[in-house]
Amino acid sequence: MTLGRTYGVGLVGLDGRMVEIEADIGQTLPAFVLLGLPDASLNEARDRVRSAARNAGLPLSRRKITVNLMPADVPKRGSGFDLAIVTAALAASGDVRGSGRRVFIAELALDGRLRPVRGILPAVMAAVQAGYPEITVAAANTAEASLVSGAEVTGFESLAEVAAFLGADPGRLSFPPRVSEDTPNPDDDAGAAGVPPLRDMADIAGQTEARFAVEVAAAGAHHLLMTGPPGAGKTMLAERLPGLLPDLPDSHAMEVTAIHSLVWGGRPCSQLLRRPPFESPHHTASSAAVIGGGAGIARPGAASRAHRGVLFLDEAPEYDRRVLDALRQPLESGKLELHRAAGTASYPARFQLVLAANPCPCGLASGKGIDCTCTPQQRRRYFSRLSGPLLDRVDLQLTVQRVSLRELAGDDSAEGSAVVAARVAAARDVQHDRLKGWGYETNAEVSGNVLRGALRPAPQATAALDRAMDRQTLTARGYDRVLRVAWSVADLAGHSSPDADDVGQALGFRQQEQRHERAAAGAAPEPRRAVPVV
Repeated sequence: MTLGRTYGVGLVGLDGRMVEIEADIGQTLPAFVLLGLPDASLNEARDRVRSAARNAGLPLSRRKITVNLMPADVPKRGSGFDLAIVTAALAASGDVRGSGRRVFIAELALDGRLRPVRGILPAVMAAVQAGYPEITVAAANTAEASLVSGAEVTGFESLAEVAAFLGADPGRLSFPPRVSEDTPNPDDDAGAAGVPPLRDMADIAGQTEARFAVEVAAAGAHHLLMTGPPGAGKTMLAERLPGLLPDLPDSHAMEVTAIHSLVWGGRPCSQLLRRPPFESPHHTASSAAVIGGGAGIARPGAASRAHRGVLFLDEAPEYDRRVLDALRQPLESGKLELHRAAGTASYPARFQLVLAANPCPCGLASGKGIDCTCTPQQRRRYFSRLSGPLLDRVDLQLTVQRVSLRELAGDDSAEGSAVVAARVAAARDVQHDRLKGWGYETNAEVSGNVLRGALRPAPQATAALDRAMDRQTLTARGYDRVLRVAWSVADLAGHSSPDADDVGQALGFRQQEQRHERAAAGAAPEPRRAVPVV
């Protein structure tokens, strides 16, 4: 036999495409030709394959070996094709039997050991969906690959074990010595996914209004902007938001785990990630780090790693404005499409955006602002990085004031995260029952047509909101977002529909946007006002 055939999976973003690998042994001088638009790392497979096969006791033919990866016009990349290539070459020379429709995904070490690869979960998902359920992977990837329902996964430590499985002569095989490696602790998987240790809301002194805003954000999956002086507790509040969110259901957990499978660098995952991720990139992060990018096919950034969780941008006005404005599209669509010359990668990015900002560069323009040393031009330049279209997509906008000494002294009656999370879970259950007929899961996802149609509150409840719209202090998007927040407030209160108080609280959070507009214009800060209740 001079022709061998196996199968692999090529990933572009989270989308996998089946790749057929053919190996042919010719009658000419020794050579190893790799066809099918391989990238640099895949071209290097020629030397890895030869060394691994020789050290496994099955040296490749000394004649010309031509390997073709089909479809030939689709770029291929990565070391995950190593095992499929060597298996096809060995099948072509008759050293192993044909493998049928079995898929091989693993990297080869020079001594013949199989190494885990990144992206094994989305690759196996693509193979099973395409009708190729039989998967062979490195032993370290077995647990992660087995998370896919319907996959028949077989894991091996070395190429020699794979060859024995495919009927090679046992007398020829050479098994490499086992190398002791650190076995990852399954309990550490959540930490690798950007989920910090859960912190308790009881640690926060005072901040009644801000605590309620965080609870509403958690209940309806709303975006949040907190503005206030340094040390007021904005970061503490943001870090406690993930602890209020319910565990991810199976479908969401599979999405989140698949994304992090691409960015762990081959670190195996033994279970689905159930906790919502939390990403907090530094304000010097580039657009590629936050949105995604890199050479060749774009890799996921912090926005995609925060999918179904929280993306926290501390000191938000310090970020490059292009980075902030690039978030506008995923805030609406819930996904990112990154176009590059080598192809277009699509990643899900349905996250909760939490922004924290000082009122000015010096941070003292709160209250009466008499200690502020910033000029109007500095304040204008500082807040102008938060563009109007971006702020228009943020549902909750509030001012966080300094904590008084009395509040800091301690309040034993402050609710902990467990109590608040229980209310959030109950509100999410109510939303699920109400919205499942339209295919939505949270209030933040509901379309304007539904909000102003079947779910429109009573006219007397929206009177203040209608007046704000008539005065053109709200955009059409802002009108819908107030209704979404009002529904979340009503769900937490146990109301069947938002009443005037619920809408008033939602509108009060929204109208604090005018303070940010004043700050961007360089105007003096206004005294704090209570949240208006209609």
